[in-house]
Amino acid sequence: MKRNQNGMTLLSFIVVLAVVGFGLYIGMKLFPMYQEFYSVKEAMKGVANEPGSGDMDPGRAKDLFFRRLYINYSENVQKDDVSFERVGNGWRMNVNYEVRRPLVGNLDVVGNFSASQDLTRSGISE
Repeated sequence: MKRNQNGMTLLSFIVVLAVVGFGLYIGMKLFPMYQEFYSVKEAMKGVANEPGSGDMDPGRAKDLFFRRLYINYSENVQKDDVSFERVGNGWRMNVNYEVRRPLVGNLDVVGNFSASQDLTRSGISE
């Protein structure tokens, strides 16, 4: 009676290891981009929770926003990426920016991020 062994061969183990390694490599490239986006959203909420943020001058609100980003070491959001529009009881802050990271050779990972936050007169975000 002949017994057959079941399991992975060395070649199949190496292939699985390569696929998992490539997935981890991509994750290492994407994680900082999304972590920075989370910091941007938290900074926007922080500005919205400032008392009287709806009455604030957009330049002052932008300055507060970038001070909060500076604490979080954000480097991809530029002054031109932040805009304000008037809404009924205050301002709406819009942040639109792009992050480009090299992946392999001439391939890049590109992330387009967009967030908006209402700045109300009472200082409470809606």
